[in-house]
Amino acid sequence: MTTTTAHVGRPRRRPIGRPRLPGSSGDRFVYVLAAPVLAILAFLVLIPMARTSVVSVDGDGAATNYGTFLSGASGTALLLSVGISLGSVLGCGVVGTLLAILLTRFDFPGRRTLETTALLPMALPPLIGAVSFVLLYSETGIVARSLSLVLDADPAAVSVNGVVGVLMVHIFTMYPFFYLPVAAGLAGLDSSLESAAFNLGAHRIRVWRTVILPMLTPALVSGTLLTFMISMASFTAPQLYNVQTLTMQIVATKTAGNQELAATQATVLAMVSILFLVSMKWYQARRVHRSLSKGVQRDRVVSHGPIRWLAGAGSAALAILLMAPVLTVVLVSFSVDGSWTTQILPPDYTFANYTALFTDPESLLPISVSVQMSFLATLGAIVLGVAGAYIVARWRGPGRNSVDFMIMLPWALPGTIIGLNLVTAFNEPKPSNLGVSLVGTLWILPIAYLIRFVPLVFRSTSAALEIVDPSLEEAARNLGASWWMVLRTITIPLISKGIIGGALLAFVDGVGEYVASVVIYPASYPPLSVEIYNRIYSSEFGTAAAYGTLQIALILSVLVIDNILRRGHRHTESAATETFA
Repeated sequence: MTTTTAHVGRPRRRPIGRPRLPGSSGDRFVYVLAAPVLAILAFLVLIPMARTSVVSVDGDGAATNYGTFLSGASGTALLLSVGISLGSVLGCGVVGTLLAILLTRFDFPGRRTLETTALLPMALPPLIGAVSFVLLYSETGIVARSLSLVLDADPAAVSVNGVVGVLMVHIFTMYPFFYLPVAAGLAGLDSSLESAAFNLGAHRIRVWRTVILPMLTPALVSGTLLTFMISMASFTAPQLYNVQTLTMQIVATKTAGNQELAATQATVLAMVSILFLVSMKWYQARRVHRSLSKGVQRDRVVSHGPIRWLAGAGSAALAILLMAPVLTVVLVSFSVDGSWTTQILPPDYTFANYTALFTDPESLLPISVSVQMSFLATLGAIVLGVAGAYIVARWRGPGRNSVDFMIMLPWALPGTIIGLNLVTAFNEPKPSNLGVSLVGTLWILPIAYLIRFVPLVFRSTSAALEIVDPSLEEAARNLGASWWMVLRTITIPLISKGIIGGALLAFVDGVGEYVASVVIYPASYPPLSVEIYNRIYSSEFGTAAAYGTLQIALILSVLVIDNILRRGHRHTESAATETFA
């Protein structure tokens, strides 16, 4: 028995001079599968990016184009964009982290309600989130007019506008990017680490600075990455508050017909976003903190004393503040178009806005365009995202991180950049685009949505694949099953909830997508978010809010379904593993 054990445990020796190459059928299958996936991503992402970079040095040359960028309004717009993004990271970090601490370390009346309302901003599409703040806090908004009446002040003096307005929208809509990972990190933190630090004489501030916050580094880096990149890509809030960020400059330059300068602006914005992504990944790799304790001792929450009641009162106020934008959009959706002028609240209400959405062909068209284009994009995202997740999970040897980065690259690119890249690369048939022209056609919309939201399906599927033991697939292969049969009968059923969750998120994000759509949509087929902005521009607030309410209802439904799927995922995987074992 001893001899057998030693023999099994001894690694096999390879013949000298033979490098380690993927020789098994599983390795070959992964590499064969990777070829078309990487080719499609290169054709839709890398080649358009390269084409935009080439255009940025056309015309008067690179020195002139980039010199004009740095010396003109574009350079100022870049600094403003970076400043707003850093301010958004700081504000979201403070709000999201404090809210996570409040809900994980304290027990108080209304805690459950606040836990639910804390996720409401995730139900607001970017355009609707910005519109709700304009309806509430702008010079003509409900809050500003109410304060003007009570305080007998000029509405402009008590309103929120400009850069402050953009920061408020960003902080309100993006703080969940910090709240969710920090709350999860605090909930899983072993409180014995804090107890040990306290027993060694450390005061509370030092414990947080040297123990708790370092353990939350991955959560804080994740929130920082998402907030910074989405803020850099923000277009709706700057457009509604008339703040000339770089995304606004790109659209204005493209509309003016200066393709070279627009390409220069897009290239610089993409480089800044990618550089920030790489730097944060580098920082996270250098700041690795892990607990070596054998299990997690949950933190005891504070459930007594005056702080409990102060937290309860604060949570009630915060819940009202979080619910106000959603309730405002729903209220305005019943108002009569054109009736709300100088009043604090809309004076006339009707159900006609909702009736028209589903009976008037002109009103139904944007809904039909967004739903159909998002559905097509979601189908493509499922194919590419699932294949990409399987490739990265089963990839052996060097190059795995490069494949992961290539698939996630569109998430680091602002929507305006993706739209401009597609316009630049597919504006007319040429060898670099294989003779395909997309500008002016409906096909450009699902392709843009596909590029933007493949990372959602990829990440969701990757998380599901991490807990699937490859030995299950190997066992099926040893019994004679083909790789397609293994995927169809074992792997895909085990990760189906992850696939569905990512697909649902990709679909609703596509329905609410505005940033890329405004750059590429055909004039005769406006998607839903573009139509909402057009209605607001025409002062048809009731119809615009009715469209927005439908978007909110759709996103809430998807979030509920996704939550149900994620809660049952672990039990399903455990049962499936036992079955195959």
